[in-house]
Order: sequence, then C-alpha cells, then structure tokens
Amino acid sequence: MNCGTLVSCALDVTLMQVRLSEFSNKGFSRGRPLVVELLWLLVQAAFVSSWLPGSSHRCFLLRMFGARIGNGVNIKPGVRVKFPWRLHVGDHSWIGEDVWIDDLDDVWIGSNCCLSQGAYLCTGSHDWAKPSFDLRTGPIRVEDGAWIAARASVGPGVTIGEGAVLCLGSTATRNLPPWTINSGVPASVKGSRRAICSAS
Repeated sequence: MNCGTLVSCALDVTLMQVRLSEFSNKGFSRGRPLVVELLWLLVQAAFVSSWLPGSSHRCFLLRMFGARIGNGVNIKPGVRVKFPWRLHVGDHSWIGEDVWIDDLDDVWIGSNCCLSQGAYLCTGSHDWAKPSFDLRTGPIRVEDGAWIAARASVGPGVTIGEGAVLCLGSTATRNLPPWTINSGVPASVKGSRRAICSAS
C-alpha cells in the first residue's frame, strides 16, 4: 500500500458520517406482538426484576411468556430478560442477582451453569461501518457447567464452551474453549479448569 492509498483511506474515514436518522429496524422481528411485549415489561417490573424473594414464581412467569426453563433452576431478584420467548435454560442452572439477558437473538444456557451477579449477555450490536448504524444480532450459547462470574459480559455470537469460566469483570468477544479459565478484556485463556478431588 503506497502513501497515496493511505491518505485516501484516511480521508474516507474522516469523511464518513454517522446518520442515525437513517437507522431502520424494519428487518428485525421482536418475536411477539407489541401488546405481549408490553405485558411482559409490566410483569417483569412487578415480579421478576423486583426485590421479592424466591425463584419459583420467576421460573413460572418466564415460562408463561415462552421461555424454556428446565428443572431446579434458581433465578434471583433483579434479573432482566428482554424477550423471554428467546431464552432457553437447562436443568439446575443459577441466574444471580441483577443479571441482564439482553436477548435480541436466542440465548441458550445449558444445565448446571452459573451466571453470577451483574453478568451481562448481549446479543445485539451495530454495524459501525454503515452510516445508518444498522442493527446486528448473534445468538449466545453457554454450554453445560460453564460459569459467567460477577460483572462479566458475553458478546453477540459467542459460545462459552462446556465447563469454561469467564472471570470477574471479563468480556468474551469470541468463543471460549471448553474447560478453560478466561479473563481480561477481551478475555483470553489463562489456564485449564481441573477438578480438585479430596481423599476420603
């Protein structure tokens, strides 16, 4: 690449304008009629995201709005789910206080998973290369036995492999291999997860 090309590229970047007035969501399906979404927002605010203790009513209400929730799932106060009809949770998983599942696309959480306090699963982003800042979504999959630690974030299209750990405050922007320990922004592999067996 010569100097002229570099200057041209630099000029192209500086001349591009973001025009949010051109943003259009017409190609995006919310998955349910507006009245169902509004009803969910009311139910969520009153009962699911509230301070009320207990998990069974949260599981029941999420199922009523189309979520597929397995047996023995524990959902704590403060949890927010954008579209419950796009949520799939396996058996005996834990979803901690103030977890935000921003599921513009499908989110699969396997069995025996733990999402700790304040974890954020984000399935939506924007195309920064387009002036209209088009919406882009990608599903998230958290496989069996994985742990998303407190304040950690998972980006669109990411799979957290079986048994993998995403450490405190870390951000997964790409797939994490099974049975690994990952930390940082963006997260990278720091080690392997091994069971500690105690002698009886």
